[in-house]
Amino acid sequence: MTSADAGSGIIHLPLDGPPLAVGQDALDAIGAAWGSDASTIVVPVERLDARFFDLRTGVLSELTQKFVNYRIRLVVLGDVTAHTEASGAFRDYVRETNAGDQVWFVADEAELATRLGVDA
Repeated sequence: MTSADAGSGIIHLPLDGPPLAVGQDALDAIGAAWGSDASTIVVPVERLDARFFDLRTGVLSELTQKFVNYRIRLVVLGDVTAHTEASGAFRDYVRETNAGDQVWFVADEAELATRLGVDA
């Protein structure tokens, strides 16, 4: 189940639900986006499998590549500080992707609104 912001092109995955852990999970979310004419999917950090934050597992690259391939922006919403402090590689990944337009890591809805250029 997802919620779409009317006319915004954004889908928010609910906090509760199975973790996104494999490519098919990303494809399911992308299908929901297409069904709602959304170009952005906001995923609470709690919905990501723990392996997502360990770049060596390949989960992060598998999931994010699906979103990039289908041109759906992925926004990870929530605090990833513990993960960026634990891994220099993950910290670099967050910094680099936040400089682009396809994958963002934002702390809260206010930061997301700022990135999107809309009022919170």
